[in-house]
Amino acid sequence: MSDTHGYLHPQVFKYFEQVDEIWHAGDIGTVELADKLEAFKPLKAVYGNIDGQDIRIRYPEHNLFICEGVKVWMTHIGGYPPGIRPR
Repeated sequence: MSDTHGYLHPQVFKYFEQVDEIWHAGDIGTVELADKLEAFKPLKAVYGNIDGQDIRIRYPEHNLFICEGVKVWMTHIGGYPPGIRPR
């Protein structure tokens, strides 16, 4: 998920009942929202351009991890061809 901007629809908890963890790709919005997600399931997240220092301290800009043998790179805005950010 991404771009919650501080709003979490209650249906999220129903839809995510069977997931092992939640991945949030930035623009979380509030620490309270992140806390709700973390209380529900393990959370992997990155900060987005609207997130303040409270979120940026807690989550990295980029998150590289392995899930079931697959390398996953999570970032908020990677860009769109032909303007993909070179870094």
